[in-house]
Amino acid sequence: MQPWFTDAKLGIFIHYGIYAVDGWAESWSFYTGEVSHEQYMKQLDGFTASHYDPRAWAQFFARVGAQYAVLTTKHHDGVALWDTAHGDLNVVRHTPAGRDLVSGFADALREQGLKVGLYYSHSDWNHPDYPSIRHVEPGDEPPSRYSHAEPGKEDPAAWERYLAYRDGQVGELVDRFRPDLLWFDGEWERTEEQWGIRELAELILTGNPDTVLNARMLGYGDYATPEQGVPLQAPDGPWELCLTVNDSWSYRPKDRDFKSVRQLVRYFTETIGMGGNLLLGVGPREDGTIPEEQVERVEGLGAWIAHHSDAVYGTVAGLPAGHHYGPSTLSADRRTLYLMCFDAPRESVAIRGLRNAVRRVTVLGTGTELDHHITGGLDAVPGVTWIDAPAAADLDAYATVLAVELDGELDLYRGTGRD
Repeated sequence: MQPWFTDAKLGIFIHYGIYAVDGWAESWSFYTGEVSHEQYMKQLDGFTASHYDPRAWAQFFARVGAQYAVLTTKHHDGVALWDTAHGDLNVVRHTPAGRDLVSGFADALREQGLKVGLYYSHSDWNHPDYPSIRHVEPGDEPPSRYSHAEPGKEDPAAWERYLAYRDGQVGELVDRFRPDLLWFDGEWERTEEQWGIRELAELILTGNPDTVLNARMLGYGDYATPEQGVPLQAPDGPWELCLTVNDSWSYRPKDRDFKSVRQLVRYFTETIGMGGNLLLGVGPREDGTIPEEQVERVEGLGAWIAHHSDAVYGTVAGLPAGHHYGPSTLSADRRTLYLMCFDAPRESVAIRGLRNAVRRVTVLGTGTELDHHITGGLDAVPGVTWIDAPAAADLDAYATVLAVELDGELDLYRGTGRD
């Protein structure tokens, strides 16, 4: 695992492809029958990328405090966003966009000092050598009009050709764009052995040994990728929460269920408080512009981060559950706790089980110092540290952060108390 990933805290996930033309769900809409395959593929004719400006994207991502971004170079529909030599289905040859959309993205991110992430689906429901394992009832349209394989049946020779196609495309991504991170998807349809994951990992890491791989590289992944909800317990090792601003990964104009800035701040602080990154998803329109409702909310999160950056960057997971009623982070030297308070404290904020003496408590962002005292405690069992509630003028609209400076590295009592 590269150190930059665990220090990143915030990334942006961009689902961009032909599905934005009519606002259908990416790939899944024709797989599940929400729309016919023919209707879905007609979107190729309307994909212009006419206002696609990766520099503007990268500046936006940097402005909100993201450290990396991930672009869907090829979703399950098989439509590649670059001029691949492996397979014919790409936006360069078959859409009015008529150009490679990945190289500009990678260059723009690097100009802003951001790490480059590229999404790639193992599955390709439009490839002639990719047999579907979905159960198809008599009379149903198969998931792919191009598939000559009977659903549920394997053709070993076809599968070998398919893996050569996939490996060829991934090799292109590695050689041309030198991604810092490869974000794989679509792995659930096969086993690690069937996918040839070991060989694929060798191909990637031989070409670029520093590439970070997500857990959908199965046994060769570097970090876990829970989606759409903060886990109750942090996964083992590095991880990121993949979350959408509304309920959709890609552009769906009918989806108006946007999360508020307050909710995004809550998701973000809960995630970094458990040691993870937030990979926040936005869905551009087919012309490459990001909807204003999404921009507004992501910028709101970015403004909160900028105001509380000491509690975000250069920190690790904070207090375990039960020590403070809210998320927290801990400075890298383990001498400063950052307590997040979503609601205005009425009288005080408590820390339980803290063995350290507290040197000082301030409100992050305003610098106001708060009094504190300890009640209770017996022998090895520490008392409760009570911090006076900040005044109304010191409260943040979304989450107030208290910086608790300790007399040494964090030392917590985790016992059951004295009988």
